Amino acid sequence: MTGTGTAHGTDTRAPLRVGLVGYGLAGSVFHAPLIATTEGLALDTVVTSNPERQEQARAEFPDVRLAASPDELWERADELDLVVIASPNKTHVPIATAALEAGLPVVVDKPIAGTAAEARELAALAGERGLLLSVFQNRRWDNDFLTLQQLIAAGELGDVQRFESRFERWRPQTKGGWRESGDPAEIGGLLFDLGSHVVDQALVLFGPAAQVYAESDVRRPGAEADDDTFIAITHTNGVRSHLYVSATTAQLGPRFRVLGSRAGFVKYGLDPQESALREGRRPAADESWGEEPESAWGHVGAGESPLTGGGTPVRTLPGDYPAFYAAIATALRDGTAPPVTAEQAAAALDVLEAARRSARAGITVGMIPA
Repeated sequence: MTGTGTAHGTDTRAPLRVGLVGYGLAGSVFHAPLIATTEGLALDTVVTSNPERQEQARAEFPDVRLAASPDELWERADELDLVVIASPNKTHVPIATAALEAGLPVVVDKPIAGTAAEARELAALAGERGLLLSVFQNRRWDNDFLTLQQLIAAGELGDVQRFESRFERWRPQTKGGWRESGDPAEIGGLLFDLGSHVVDQALVLFGPAAQVYAESDVRRPGAEADDDTFIAITHTNGVRSHLYVSATTAQLGPRFRVLGSRAGFVKYGLDPQESALREGRRPAADESWGEEPESAWGHVGAGESPLTGGGTPVRTLPGDYPAFYAAIATALRDGTAPPVTAEQAAAALDVLEAARRSARAGITVGMIPA
């Protein structure tokens, strides 16, 4: 297996066979449906030791093979073209390392690792082996984010001065599980969960961070990990990003509020693709995939409030999660760069680690230029 690693050699007509590790929320709701509906990819094997999840996978994908351990993938690595890791955060690095050492290209759900150093070690290993390594940052293909990118590129807002991004929920009761664990080894809490999304989006839009300040709290009774966090990034170009991730927000704010020298953009509500996937809808069979009603569109204006009818409605572009795996298929076939690189993921982890230091010490953390 050479280059980006495709077991089918020069036969570009055969679908690339994918092994999926993990069939919890990420694996069953996001990865499996998107892989299965991407032209050129085939969901070959699902790895889970949970009998109920095995039955679920078999019911949803009758032709899929089942495995109880990732080791079973390495034993037949020559039959696979890609491994997708959607298991708990603490397993990302060891499983990705094993996959790369077995000669397999890898996609890892975010966060790729618990530290930027680990992410860069994985990137180095992938580079040494000549293998693709990418990170599933699906919210680069959210409808509101795609719309905002278009507005900025067209100069509709002028020079952006402040970017406010909120990923807020109202979940006053904890659910438990590794995502809410206070054990550092679990890499739980909202800073690394939802924070991975909002920080990645900010860096994509406005480039590297020069300074990071954060406030992070544990608000809910019985909670162990951070459930209410604010991150402020000063980018090297002068833009300030104010990012909020919370499970304790009784009144949800706008998803985006972006202020420029010419106009501002305000957008409420979440991209509809996650809820569609949870409901069992699939992109390939849905002509209106990623679309939202006009009532949910954002507004552009200056000196007005969209809550009182001010500003001009802006049609929201369709969300496009399928674009991620389409780009992965292209990268594997053609040797092009993946849609999200491990180096980009490491840069986001630099910010998340700085935010954690800032919150603990009550300081602003200066970032070392890359």
